[in-house]
Amino acid sequence: MPQIDVETAVRDRYADGAQARQAKLYCPTDYEPEYLKVIPREVIERDYGCGNPARYLNQGETVLDLGSGTGKICFIAAQVVGAEGRVIGVDMTPEMLEVANRNAPIVADRLGYDNVEFRRGRIQDLALDLDRVDAEVNDLRVHSYEDLLLAEKRANELRMTSPLVDSASVDVVVSNCVLNLVDVESREQLFGEIHRVLRRGGRAVISDIVSDEEIPVEMQQDPELWSGCISGAFTETGFLEAFEETGFYGIHVVERQAEPWQTVDGFEFRSVTIEAFKGKEGACFERNQAVIYRGPFKEVVDDDGHRMTRGERYAVCDKTYQIYGAAPYEGHFERIAPREEIPLEDAGLFDCGRARLRHPRETKGQHYDATTDAAPCCEPGGSG
Repeated sequence: MPQIDVETAVRDRYADGAQARQAKLYCPTDYEPEYLKVIPREVIERDYGCGNPARYLNQGETVLDLGSGTGKICFIAAQVVGAEGRVIGVDMTPEMLEVANRNAPIVADRLGYDNVEFRRGRIQDLALDLDRVDAEVNDLRVHSYEDLLLAEKRANELRMTSPLVDSASVDVVVSNCVLNLVDVESREQLFGEIHRVLRRGGRAVISDIVSDEEIPVEMQQDPELWSGCISGAFTETGFLEAFEETGFYGIHVVERQAEPWQTVDGFEFRSVTIEAFKGKEGACFERNQAVIYRGPFKEVVDDDGHRMTRGERYAVCDKTYQIYGAAPYEGHFERIAPREEIPLEDAGLFDCGRARLRHPRETKGQHYDATTDAAPCCEPGGSG
């Protein structure tokens, strides 16, 4: 069976969508009305998506929007992150970018600040600046195979010396119904690029269409269904696994559409929004720290495969100890620091290959023998 050209099908359909509204590309989504007031009607009518990842942003953050289209999510994000924040939109379709760039000064004037820019690139190759490549290739005048090799070499040089998006340069990567438009063979690279451009401690907030079952091959060969966010959809579990396999942690579903957006031959397609964090890379150090899972489940398994029973003290490395004190784990674990802190530069390596309990004496000290009076919380009327 011949393979469809996914990228061409997607580019052509969204080029048309930049000129006139494509109803079949739109999945109804609620956006805060106050954020839409400053956005020109043309942008709103010709922007397509299935969620609103911008509602999970914070003031002052640097945000990268993948497949930014005519810029609606970027312009919403600009207001959420404020004048101290920054928003970068990346899209491969010139027609979409033309609409976004034409309306950006209008939005900036209405807001009173300009914190949005748009760049042309493929979301699975965020190092390659397509406008820069076009200019260089035109100069090279590609007429032969040798010329093509030279052009490819120059493209690789540009990825290294002038990346479209620098490594570890953004706080949050968002996207709105575009990851499923990338061909299957490029998806490992796609998730790797999302991970690359995020700073340590950064996160991805991705809205996309998922399927409740594996998509049959014959549906995957339909360019209309693929460009319509149908036949390229991840399965619900496969979407989560893609983040996990890339090295993200704290992966969770923040929104899931109860009723399907569309059903095709019995396959249900619905919108979900996933949040996933970066920051578990690097060595693990032993500082005699412990965590206790509070519940409500009897036990949980973390992203490193460690099974933790409710109420038990578990030994963790310093990295995990710090991670469990912040989102999305904050409040689910009690963290127990040692009475005598071990400086990080004096800490030995911690074996994260297995889960083990931490004896209280490891954190209190083997020779700890204090006797104290009852604390105020235990007095009549106290909080304990």
